[in-house]
Amino acid sequence: MAKKGKKLQDAAKLIDRNTLYGAQEAIELAQKTSTVNFDATVEVAFRLGIDTRKNDQQIRGAVVLPNGTGKTQRVLVFAKGEKLKEAEAAGADYVGDAEYIQKIQQGWFDFDVIVATPDMMGEVGKLGRVLGPKGLMPNPKTGTVTFDVTKAIAEIKAGKVEYRADKAGIIHAPIGKVSFSTENLVENFLTVFDVVQKAKPAAAKGTYMKSVNVTTTMGPALKVDASSVVVK
Repeated sequence: MAKKGKKLQDAAKLIDRNTLYGAQEAIELAQKTSTVNFDATVEVAFRLGIDTRKNDQQIRGAVVLPNGTGKTQRVLVFAKGEKLKEAEAAGADYVGDAEYIQKIQQGWFDFDVIVATPDMMGEVGKLGRVLGPKGLMPNPKTGTVTFDVTKAIAEIKAGKVEYRADKAGIIHAPIGKVSFSTENLVENFLTVFDVVQKAKPAAAKGTYMKSVNVTTTMGPALKVDASSVVVK
C-alpha cells in the first residue's frame, strides 16, 4: 500500500470519518484539506437507491450552476446552413459537419462538449462507439441535441454540467474550484442537490439518497447529512 504524504495525513486529521457534516461545513473542510498545488475541482457524489438496470430508474440530465464551474468549456457544434453562422456568432469554439466527424475518427478530441442540431444526428451517430465511452455523445436529455444552438452554447459557457447515474447508482458532479468562495460552492451544491432530489424515479423504493459526499481532486471525502440540506 502506498504511503500517504504528510499533507494528506495532516488533512485527514481535520476530518472525522464517522461524522455527517452540514453542507457548508463539509465544503469548508474540503477547501481546507485540499493538498494539491493547483486549483482543485470540488465535486459532489450521490449514492442513490435506484436500480439502473431498469429503464424507469435511469437518471440523466444537465443543470446550469449559478456560479459556473471555474472551467472554460470548449464547444464543438455540428450543424448545417444558417445554424453554422448562428453557432459561430454564439461563441462556439468549433463549428462544422463532415470535416469534424472525420477529424474525430482520426483521433481529434480538443473539445469538451458537443452540441448537434437534430438533422445532424444521423451523421454524428456514426461516432457513437468513439464518443459514447467518453461521455461526449450529444443527447436531447442534456440539451445538447437542439436547433436552439445559441441557448445551448450560452448555458454550457455559463457553467452547465451534465450528470448521470452509473451502473452502481452513483452520480458525480463538479460544483466549482477550491478557489471559489464557500458561499458560491454551497450555492452550486444546493443547485445540484435539488435537481438530483427532484429526479427521484417514481419506481425507486426505500431510501433514495443513501449517501452524499463532497471531495476535491485527490483530497479526502467528507460525508454530508442529506437530511439536513435545505434548498430554498
